[in-house]
Amino acid sequence: MAKTKATGATKLGRDSRPQYLGVKLFGGQQAKVGSIIVRQRGTKFMPGKNVARSGDDSLYALRVGTVRFQTKRKKKFDGSQRIAKIVHVDLG
Repeated sequence: MAKTKATGATKLGRDSRPQYLGVKLFGGQQAKVGSIIVRQRGTKFMPGKNVARSGDDSLYALRVGTVRFQTKRKKKFDGSQRIAKIVHVDLG
């Protein structure tokens, strides 16, 4: 005999919450102090002037200003190069 009644219990169906990553403030938009510009995992975007990186690799503004994106060639330690995207906050 079965110990419990045969209900339709399934072990599937659990879903994780989305991470909501990506660019939150685009080029030309105003940034306040502490406002998050990019939510990311790793350093797809690198911090520039008046921008800092938090513990979860998100980039946030240190000053009030306008967001600006820039691309730059960065040289790695092994001599290879990659194109890095750098985020700045211009004062004004």
